[in-house]
Amino acid sequence: MQNKLLKLNDLKNKKDLIAGFCLIGILFVVLAVLEAVLPRTSILFTVLKKGAIYSLVAVSMNLLNGFTGLFSLGQAGFMLLGAYTYGIFTIPVAARAQVYQYFDGGLIQFTLPVFVALILAGIVAALFAFLIGLPVLHLKSDYLAIATLGFAEIVRALFQWDKIGAVTNGSNLLRKYPVFQSCMFYFFVSGICIAIIMLLINSTYGRAFKAVRDDEIAAEAMGINLAQTKQLSFVVSSFFAGISGALLAMFQTTIQASQFKSAMTYEILLIVVIGGMGSITGSCISSFLFIACSEWWLRFLDRTVTIGSFTVPLLRPGFRKVVFSIAIMVIVLFYQKGIMGENEFSISGILKFLKNLKSRFFNKKIDGQKETAEAK
Repeated sequence: MQNKLLKLNDLKNKKDLIAGFCLIGILFVVLAVLEAVLPRTSILFTVLKKGAIYSLVAVSMNLLNGFTGLFSLGQAGFMLLGAYTYGIFTIPVAARAQVYQYFDGGLIQFTLPVFVALILAGIVAALFAFLIGLPVLHLKSDYLAIATLGFAEIVRALFQWDKIGAVTNGSNLLRKYPVFQSCMFYFFVSGICIAIIMLLINSTYGRAFKAVRDDEIAAEAMGINLAQTKQLSFVVSSFFAGISGALLAMFQTTIQASQFKSAMTYEILLIVVIGGMGSITGSCISSFLFIACSEWWLRFLDRTVTIGSFTVPLLRPGFRKVVFSIAIMVIVLFYQKGIMGENEFSISGILKFLKNLKSRFFNKKIDGQKETAEAK
């Protein structure tokens, strides 16, 4: 009997895996068709690219905040490290004199391949996370959040310092590094990174993260090393935040430290909360919804509309943010655990939901027929 149940579970998992790969294939086909049909300047591509980037950084933050229970606000700092690492090591040697015009062409006079620089961006962010994590991870709750937020602000200020301008270009822009116009590249890199995070969460390490989140005393009693587990989660989260920073640098085509303010971290935290703390697919869904609302769907609210001599009240620059804030408040009030809670999007889950919906509708119909028959 037990063997039959195991076989059924394996078959179910295989079906879900095949269905998942089919959906991914369909997604890339749709992206290819959209790129062939729509102009490159379409706002849709902006939403898709930025949504893919924010999905990765939101999932990396969720790994730390949602799955391990560590309240960190240093994501913008790690993204800055990743973005600068990618830009510094991929600017062509011939263009360095123009980019580093105030620093005699800069200190680094070689170029790395794009994918090597992407991985290096993650490694640099992870290295800084390891070093800052040694003293900081002994803190808890709000104290940890304040410490990591302070780290992000220090890094932002440091990278604008002219004394190290030969490497970072000071407060000037980094530009002329390789970028990708196709949104499929952003989906490809983000998809692979999110898949790795999912595998980590579903492994023994992931179960250790959840144990630390639920009860540190019980986790330590079961033999889990709290310091190592927290450090691992912090370093892995920062690694993928660094890669997302490199992707953001490609999307923006220029890098400046002043772009990576604390407001960026708050946006990412908001995405994680809306999607659901402890839900990977929730973070991905809320990332695209957040970017679509802020960059596209609510833009009309910033335009003054005049019909004849009548001017529509409230519609003016900045009103979009007011409506967006109200919408977020409503979501947080009515969905306190986020859109997905701790649940994950799956084919079997959708089929089960549709089946339950059908059975409920069918049962209500039968009950209505019975009440009608009894009334007669």
